[in-house]
Amino acid sequence: MRHIIVGTAGHIDHGKTALIEALSGFKGDTLSEEKRRGITIDLSFSNLQNRDTNVAFIDVPGHEKLLKNMIAGAFGFDACMVVVDANEGLMPQSIEHLEILNLLKVGNIIIALTKCDLADELRQKTAEKEIREYLKTLPNLKIYDFIPVSIYDSNSIEKLKNSLFSLPLKKKKSSGLFRYYVDRSFSLAGVGQVVTGTVLDGEIKTTQRVFAPELNSEFKIKNLQVHDRDVQTASISQRTAINLQGNSKNPLKRGTLLCKKGFIKGFESVDVWIECIGSNEIKHNSTLHIFVGTKQVEAKILFLQKCKSAKEGFATLHFKQKLFLVHNEPFIVSSGGRTVGGGKVLNPINDPLKKRVKLELLKALKDDALSDVFSLLCSFHKRGFGLISSNQRFGLDHKDAINLANKIPNVFVDEKNLVIYPSSIKEDLKDIIKNIYRKNEYALLSANSLNTKLKWASNILLQVVLDELCIQEFLSLENGIYKNTNIQIDNIDKHIEETIYKILQNSLHTPPAPYNIYDDLDIDRKAGDNALKKLTKAKKVVRLAHNIFVDANALGKIVSSLREIISNEGFVDVLSFKKHFDISRKYLVAYLDYLDNFDDIKKEDNRRYLVS
Repeated sequence: MRHIIVGTAGHIDHGKTALIEALSGFKGDTLSEEKRRGITIDLSFSNLQNRDTNVAFIDVPGHEKLLKNMIAGAFGFDACMVVVDANEGLMPQSIEHLEILNLLKVGNIIIALTKCDLADELRQKTAEKEIREYLKTLPNLKIYDFIPVSIYDSNSIEKLKNSLFSLPLKKKKSSGLFRYYVDRSFSLAGVGQVVTGTVLDGEIKTTQRVFAPELNSEFKIKNLQVHDRDVQTASISQRTAINLQGNSKNPLKRGTLLCKKGFIKGFESVDVWIECIGSNEIKHNSTLHIFVGTKQVEAKILFLQKCKSAKEGFATLHFKQKLFLVHNEPFIVSSGGRTVGGGKVLNPINDPLKKRVKLELLKALKDDALSDVFSLLCSFHKRGFGLISSNQRFGLDHKDAINLANKIPNVFVDEKNLVIYPSSIKEDLKDIIKNIYRKNEYALLSANSLNTKLKWASNILLQVVLDELCIQEFLSLENGIYKNTNIQIDNIDKHIEETIYKILQNSLHTPPAPYNIYDDLDIDRKAGDNALKKLTKAKKVVRLAHNIFVDANALGKIVSSLREIISNEGFVDVLSFKKHFDISRKYLVAYLDYLDNFDDIKKEDNRRYLVS
């Protein structure tokens, strides 16, 4: 079955409520009725259904409701039904609603010219001409149908129904990321917490969990319903009730965002495109009310282009709390209780960019020139930028983001780690690696070990660079280790083992941690670990603790000294041990713990004694 979301709008007393009742028999939704009926509720405020299409209305009874209800579903609207009284024509609220629909790029609208039983044919034609002329000024709206109706004329109602059923589904670009703003929330005895809203993107299943990022809370889904029917999956554009389990003491409020955990980050500022309606202007550095989803928040606006006020432009919105927004998310702006404009989120992730650079990026984002965006970000982020947040940042799932990245010239794409680097980074890395081998001609490294030094460079990128250095005959690869081609080492594993053993012998009873040895020698960590395992197995080295490996001969001397302290002083503990060996506590404790392996040593509290 096709599911179509239709917003409804119109001036007060133009007959919208009566028309919806004539269409669906629905007189309006009340929370008490919902509670009486349990979770099986009519999720839209009303709906129509034939054999293959369900039309769900999101009703907009008045100005305040417009902002709180319509915007919540606007991203999912397939169309809007705008009600205009034939006698009164376009009124201030009609115009305001149409301007907001235009800002939100709703697309198809059906004009229902109401109360035609009270208006003659000339008046109807005059109203129609007025409406059509005005809509020519709103480029984001298209009249799908224009239908004169009367609630007392069943033929006109039937014609309107057929038009609603024939509405095309709006093509919606999906990032695949589930997003849903709560518009109503309540608890039912024996059922628990129930929230309703519109699935704005992606889908959700009863086997999954949803996450409220503002609350840092995850919820189990007990049940899903779409138009009074239990379902296993709810998808984009469906009005959906979710029965949640968890955190029942703190019920979710209107405006709470639900999504998948780990995909959306919150920021206290975002970059946007903003434009005003009518003759309104917005002052730079003023405080506004922002309506996004079902959420209402205050924000300070700073235009990025120098001005005292503007009708439109690129700006940064600063909030008093973290908001979890996504690319191209629409919003409405009000000031002093009046709707003054709206816009869309361009960059939902706070980038520390200079204003000139940020403006260049925002222009490309506004034009949906994502190839240019990726190229720009590559040039800004010399050490690569990640695509892990591509759903939130660009409205792209990871697969589409990688496909786009691969079409961009002069970049290196690490598909596994979702990172794009400028191609020039390979030459930079070659210089860095060459310097390591020039300073230490016996360096024995791998991509993994280099990654510990150059954390911004992925293993895949490093592997490519190392292999290219082999082609250039600067390095050679033996047993997974890259060595200087000018240095002759007959057995790399034996060389590493002997080098590490020599360091441990020279360090006596305060050996450095293995990772420090590896870094100082510029050797691969895995190869170093294997060498230590062999030395330990050969009993040349003893492992005292996680990161303490000591030469066996040095250990034997320490144990003899400890026994001597016990003989002379009756016991040994950390304090008495330190009098004889001024070493750090981690070594003192490790050696004392090693004494516990001997049968003739007993431990009482923190002291060691000889068994008599």
